[in-house]
Amino acid sequence: MNKLEKPRGGRPRAFDPDRALDAAMHLFWEHGYEATSLAMLREAMGLTPPQIYNAFTDKETLFRKALTRYHQTEIGFALDALSAPVPTREAIRRLLLGAAEAYSRPGKPGGCLFVSGALATSPQAQAIADELKAYRKASEAAIAGRLAKGKAVGDLPENLSVEGFAKYLAGVMNGMSIQARDGASVEELRVLAQTALAALPAEGQNQVASSKERSHAGSLPRG
Repeated sequence: MNKLEKPRGGRPRAFDPDRALDAAMHLFWEHGYEATSLAMLREAMGLTPPQIYNAFTDKETLFRKALTRYHQTEIGFALDALSAPVPTREAIRRLLLGAAEAYSRPGKPGGCLFVSGALATSPQAQAIADELKAYRKASEAAIAGRLAKGKAVGDLPENLSVEGFAKYLAGVMNGMSIQARDGASVEELRVLAQTALAALPAEGQNQVASSKERSHAGSLPRG
């Protein structure tokens, strides 16, 4: 895609669609889907409305492309943490502390676009709200997958509810996003991350419990 923009007094020049998309992504990230107007997009992207529509079809399509761009450029910390060949507790520690850093990064809107993009939407924007919900559910499922892997190798107790704890961690990260939107510092978000991490059962707890059960069983009188 190579659309043209005509600067004042000069020849038409090609605009960078990725750069324009980044500008739109930051606007949606800061203001949300419905509060971001075409005038705001036009000014930030440096394009005319026809150029925006020619390049991105419409506002909804532009927002969906911005979500994809956000996924590609802003959540590497989560993908890296959950795929790292480290014990489960360390993976979750990296995930939560990575969120604290990413949600309060200088020069960027606070929080997570997947959380703040459509916290309140009209019925006309329900499809957008549903798509953001799908992104959040996918994040929760990825956390659950990592917990299940840890449980399978004995990092976590057998009785841990993978789905329940994944929902808890996802909820903590959503809350961190909202706190960041309200101006929480990276230090304050790290405290939230460490508090949540303390709720994760320690590695080896499953093996210790099993050892105690075997010891207790061996001390019982035989009938």
